[in-house]
Amino acid sequence: MALIKVSSIFLVYLFGFYSQTAAQSSQILYCGCSPILCCSQLGYCGITDAYCGSGCRSGPCRRSRDPVDKIVTQQFFNDIISKASHGCDGKRFYTRESFLEAANATFDFTSSVTRLEIAAMFAHFTYVTEDFCHIEAVNGTSGDYCDDNNKQYPCAPGKSYHGRGPLQLSWNYNYGPCGQGLGLDLLRQPELVGSNATLAFKTGLWFWMNYARPVLSQGFGATIIAISGDDCHGGNSGAVDARIEQYRDYCKQLGVDPGVNLRC
Repeated sequence: MALIKVSSIFLVYLFGFYSQTAAQSSQILYCGCSPILCCSQLGYCGITDAYCGSGCRSGPCRRSRDPVDKIVTQQFFNDIISKASHGCDGKRFYTRESFLEAANATFDFTSSVTRLEIAAMFAHFTYVTEDFCHIEAVNGTSGDYCDDNNKQYPCAPGKSYHGRGPLQLSWNYNYGPCGQGLGLDLLRQPELVGSNATLAFKTGLWFWMNYARPVLSQGFGATIIAISGDDCHGGNSGAVDARIEQYRDYCKQLGVDPGVNLRC
């Protein structure tokens, strides 16, 4: 009798262990990641190469990544800029070629970009510039956007650091490090951003890579906070709604799931 009792306990223990292992295996096999995250070979969710590279099971895996010029097609770009009125300076300034030139010069971007990231990025680009209508901020040149308290990136006399480019790079504390990253002195020559389309896109990519991409895995809403936090939490709900609408539209065009956490 004692032997039978011990055997029964052992079988219960063995069954419990097997069930737990099976459940863990099921979780690994079906890791249930958000559509904007990759399911790694080991069943964990993330967005870096460790998750989206070799062995990636689902999500925006690198192996299924299209080259950036296959995502941002001429038709995709034309459909955006055709919405801008003929009187817009940006209509004759921004081009698909200038974006691709800037993108290809940013290796970390082109080596890992996904369709979902393009949808998110262009949602901000086109909201901020009104479909690439504006090169510089509308009604944004009234001030010099100089933070005198920032001693690391001091303002040059007579220069304005108002919004320029597809993400409207603003303030001396952004122009300074952005210029360093691009090998240019944008503190002394901030106007360069509005004079060259490729450079304008490079500044947009610089800001995106440093502030927006790191939080993209949290959802589109996190990128709104990174780019325009003042619009969130009741600051400008209309702007948030417009960005989300743009994002959903581009996701639909590019055939990707927008994921969750769209609001900030």
